[in-house]
Amino acid sequence: MPDFPPDLRYARTHEWVRVEGTRATVGISDYAQTQLGDVVYVELPEIGTHVEFESEIAVVESVKAASDIYAPVTGEIVDTNDELDSAPETVNADPYGDGWFFVVEMSDDELSSDLLTAEAYEVLCQEEGE
Repeated sequence: MPDFPPDLRYARTHEWVRVEGTRATVGISDYAQTQLGDVVYVELPEIGTHVEFESEIAVVESVKAASDIYAPVTGEIVDTNDELDSAPETVNADPYGDGWFFVVEMSDDELSSDLLTAEAYEVLCQEEGE
């Protein structure tokens, strides 16, 4: 059963967001990494890139498929997880910890109302799995 930490917000496209002050750390959910299977490559955005809410910003490839990663917030990329270059499988092993993708300095103080709570995201995943 996938994990749905209650302190995070989730996009319908399976990214998670952890907000600390004006910065948002982003990765893919436990459900998403389970669906993808073994992650073999992650293409991260360049630091300094401006991202818009719901724009394509990164790519994750697994043995099954390649999937676009969408920005769950608007702002500027200020950090990326370079560890994923040499250890992309970290996304599978620890999606909410060491498997994070990038950090955005948010240009908007408010999270989009389109982002889901853990409970709502869990329901979405259950519906997709049916």
